Amino acid sequence: MLLLLLLLLGLPSLFLGVLVWVVLEHFFTTHIPSSVQHPAKLRFLHCVFLYVVTLGTILEKLGICPMPKFARFIHDLGINRKDPKVKVTNLHFGSIPVRLFQPKAAAASPRRGIIFYHGGGAVFGSLDSYHGLCNFLARETDSVLLSVGYRKLPDHHSPVITQDCLNASIHFLKALKTYGVDPSRVVVCGESIGGGAVALVTQSLVGRSDLPRIRAQVLINPTVQGINLQLPSMQKNQRVPFLTRKFLVTVVCQYMAIDASWHHALLTGAFIPPDAWNKYRKWLSSDNIPKEFKSKDHQPSFPGPFNEAAYLEMKHLLQAENCPILAEDDVIAQLPAALLVSCENDTLRDDALLYKKRLEDQGVPVTWYNVEDGFHGSVILFDKKMFSFPCSRKIMNSVVCYIKGI
Repeated sequence: MLLLLLLLLGLPSLFLGVLVWVVLEHFFTTHIPSSVQHPAKLRFLHCVFLYVVTLGTILEKLGICPMPKFARFIHDLGINRKDPKVKVTNLHFGSIPVRLFQPKAAAASPRRGIIFYHGGGAVFGSLDSYHGLCNFLARETDSVLLSVGYRKLPDHHSPVITQDCLNASIHFLKALKTYGVDPSRVVVCGESIGGGAVALVTQSLVGRSDLPRIRAQVLINPTVQGINLQLPSMQKNQRVPFLTRKFLVTVVCQYMAIDASWHHALLTGAFIPPDAWNKYRKWLSSDNIPKEFKSKDHQPSFPGPFNEAAYLEMKHLLQAENCPILAEDDVIAQLPAALLVSCENDTLRDDALLYKKRLEDQGVPVTWYNVEDGFHGSVILFDKKMFSFPCSRKIMNSVVCYIKGI
């Protein structure tokens, strides 16, 4: 009884202490760019984000619940409202949970199809947290949309996201007629790590004569490489919510099963052999970023002195299966037309710029939209009313406009 009483008295102190800690951490370590609209709102949301992550970390250290599972549980507490214009069906393709969004209105001909991979860095994100976004896309573009609920951390690591997204996509592509989808108008769309999955899946489907050809790919704030973390946007936005460079390094290490002791080697590029950098710098160097996206004081110091032990730990980062920008030219040249959406205040902005150049150099048609007041993760807030931002709606409108043109 005494133990229970002490626990009940201690919990409020714990919650209050964590709150004070995350508020102080936010104000001492976070930078809110001047171009971001509603900065106070972003500060509040980032403090909530840090609060959930910190509580989850404490629960994990106590052996109660892994942080990613706790964070996803909190993230999914929101209620997904039913849309009278869209039919939603939960399915499983094998062991992979998927969610199908189908406009209820009768169609004179087969509809466009969208395959969507959510973001979240393999830590956050789910079918539920991206429900509103997918429902909006299906309704506004009059498309049949399949959202893929791939497996994530802490139980699953690379390459499970790509495998789940690829397998679910193949299953859907083989059954398009069942869902009333036009095989000549299938779009693959994804955000953040889901955008990286778009790149990997479309590359994997190149040359598959047994499947309908993907018509277009849409990559929203994608991560297409984990090799050069000293790009201008990585340095400029390293303290901007919600994807700080520190958190990005942590997520890369966790998903790629790299020990945390190698953080510095990953950040400095010390794991990259000189001959490998000579081969890949034409695609990964800061030299490929246009001058207008570089600050005057940006002086790339990359890669750092080569560390063979770090290479042995992280050499899988240099494989095209984990880094789609490294795919061979003949594969890139066969990829479908692309829409690339980047945010100016995002650590991953330059991933989009590098992949844009990579595609264009091989003759792939690219439409690019850079959101000046955007930041990473803003797109998921587009339908959250008082917590939405103008940049959230801009991103969604650009995606809807592009897809409707297909």
